[in-house]
Amino acid sequence: MSKVVAISEAASIALHGMILIARSKPSINVLQIAEKTGASRHHVAKIMQRLAKNNYLTSQRGPTGGFTLKKKPEDITFLEVYETIEGNIEITSCPLDKQICPFDKCIMNNVTNQMTLQFRDHLKKQTLDQYI
Repeated sequence: MSKVVAISEAASIALHGMILIARSKPSINVLQIAEKTGASRHHVAKIMQRLAKNNYLTSQRGPTGGFTLKKKPEDITFLEVYETIEGNIEITSCPLDKQICPFDKCIMNNVTNQMTLQFRDHLKKQTLDQYI
């Protein structure tokens, strides 16, 4: 079945994982995040490593190790997390990335541009503390 909007598994794991980490005291590990998100532990580890590398998380190795936030939950937006995993959201006027359109009017009526702007604004307004 076709989806108009789809979020990658990686972005979903990152967002859900960050909320789980924000909720956990003192920390939560890869296996626990993988179990709660229904994702592969290897995929979770890779995503959490990227978030740690970008200074959102601190990781502690060992049997009592896990992840903790480096910043306050209210200071981390969903947009930051999303773009850390997926790259910056690109705002374009044409969903097909065409420089020259053969029509006088956009056949999509710029709906994809509007959806992208709304999606980015939504992510920007959401912070981790709103889900703790």
